[in-house]
Amino acid sequence: MFNIIKISFRNLYRQKRRSFLTIGIVAFGVLAVLLFTATAGSFKNFMISEITDSMLGHIQIHSKGYVSSLDNLPLDKTMKAKQIKKLEKILDEIPEIEGYTYRILLGGMVSNYLESTSVRFSAIVPAKEMKVVPLLKDRLKEGNFLKKGEILLPEIITKGFNSKIGDDIVLVATNANGSMNGQSLKIAGIMESVVGPTGKYGYIHFKDAQTILRMDELEVSEVALRLRSFDDMDKVFSILNEKLGAIKNQKDNEVFEIHTWESLSPFYSIARMIDLMSLFIKVILIGIVLVSIMNVMIMAVYERIKEIGAISAMGTLPSKIRLMFLIEGFFLGIFGSIVGVIISLIAIFIVNISNITVAFGRNSNILLKPEISLSEIGLTALVVIIVAIVAVLEPAFKASKLEPIEALRQN
Repeated sequence: MFNIIKISFRNLYRQKRRSFLTIGIVAFGVLAVLLFTATAGSFKNFMISEITDSMLGHIQIHSKGYVSSLDNLPLDKTMKAKQIKKLEKILDEIPEIEGYTYRILLGGMVSNYLESTSVRFSAIVPAKEMKVVPLLKDRLKEGNFLKKGEILLPEIITKGFNSKIGDDIVLVATNANGSMNGQSLKIAGIMESVVGPTGKYGYIHFKDAQTILRMDELEVSEVALRLRSFDDMDKVFSILNEKLGAIKNQKDNEVFEIHTWESLSPFYSIARMIDLMSLFIKVILIGIVLVSIMNVMIMAVYERIKEIGAISAMGTLPSKIRLMFLIEGFFLGIFGSIVGVIISLIAIFIVNISNITVAFGRNSNILLKPEISLSEIGLTALVVIIVAIVAVLEPAFKASKLEPIEALRQN
């Protein structure tokens, strides 16, 4: 076995130029996959963080049927005090949940006494909200975070009104019974809009919303959760689905519905597209490795017909001839993978220290911080090696079936 390995290595070394070229092609394929995967993953993670950590949270709980009517922000589908008490008891028993917060979503008209426009608002409990969406403060372009009697307006509204921090704004809203009420609020901050359905909401204090909507008891449009680990999302969703699904109303209908950020945000389809593109790049890598190594090994068979005939005539078994070619393919795959991984790690390091930013939206830039996991590196290298061995199968069988006499007669 050791002699076959040594012969296989020497065969590659004899054709140094061709072997180095093949290893270089394989290494380029590995570089393309790992660098793209790391960079695309950086963009994907940024996007998910922007959505979950500055707006949605990881998981949201609503009253049954609320999300299907979300465009209308229905105030007649809020969760009541008794339901919230049952919900709190369940949430407090799940250790994977880091925190949760209440929100009232409402639509209203804001006026600066000269002109008015319609805006959607999320009424929040500031202390609880910051535990669930810690990046919300980062969206403040000017001013301070929210207090009772204050309002945070989207940048587009303040520009239209030509308003500034400290100005008074009147918010008028209609409650669930159809009666209107208004309240004067002071502009505490100007929020940067984020692309997405809730990225252009204004913010008011939870107690101010209760006053404007004339709520006598606790009512909530949604409860947003933050998990200790993002990887626990499926587990927690399953637990909540089971426990909350068991709570029924008098008509034996489910009271709550649970949604992960994936079903609430249109960006999930973009995240899936990124994963699909990564898979497509890997398929291209497989094609590059397959074609390049197969081409090298087929040429090796034709160039070494007499040599194969000679070792066959000396009594070398066809299985050993096949093994010799398979080991050569294995060497090409493993050397190409090693070189590709080393170059990829260097390239990722260079991108990280270069602080490259990519424009995203009107006012934000993405700082590319590509990272690649050991499992991704190992999987890519393993795929390359397996494909390299598969690529050698046809030439290896062709070589092992050569008749010694016919092979020795070849010119």
